Amino acid sequence: MATRYKIHPENPQMRLVDSVVDQLRRGAVMLYPTDTVYAIGCDISTKAGQERIRRIRSLPDDKPLTFVAAGISQISDYAKISDSAYHVIRQLVPGPYTFLLPATKMVPNLVLNPRRKTTGIRVPDHFLCQVLIAELGNPLISMSAKLPDWEEPDTNEGLFDTFESLVDIIIEVDAEYRSPFNDHLSTMIDFTGDIPRITREGLGIELASQLI
Repeated sequence: MATRYKIHPENPQMRLVDSVVDQLRRGAVMLYPTDTVYAIGCDISTKAGQERIRRIRSLPDDKPLTFVAAGISQISDYAKISDSAYHVIRQLVPGPYTFLLPATKMVPNLVLNPRRKTTGIRVPDHFLCQVLIAELGNPLISMSAKLPDWEEPDTNEGLFDTFESLVDIIIEVDAEYRSPFNDHLSTMIDFTGDIPRITREGLGIELASQLI
């Protein structure tokens, strides 16, 4: 059963954060809040965690995993950002946007799209996420917390109960429940072609549409 941590999203108790980070470094998988929906994730450097997330979500090996980073400087470690992409991205981070970019060799093979060598990266506008990334020193895998063929809960507590036996850590915060489907997901922008394209409309679509 998962260990639950009730952490304040704006003034996190660092002793609890340190405990979570220690487990993440040892390969733990967690259910955690972002600025969009609750996500399941792990340290991007732990292969076992990535494999577990694929099993939980029933994802094939060629389905890329997205991850959350601290900022543009960390994005540039894991992806190639053109000048035109940088101009757009710097106006959207932090925020509810996933950027599809050409991957660098820093991205683990299990995370990227194996055919296109691309990766999906976010910089969440969520203080607790940012603290976890900073303390860990690595990006976090971030896949929306949903299951194949499930009866979706309508509260966070219902979500926690659903994932209790699937993950190692559950981070609880006082927040409204957000469905892990399009209305509450991030807006996705593809920067891998000659011109950027919005490939999924979600939160923040109005600003993204002005810039693309």
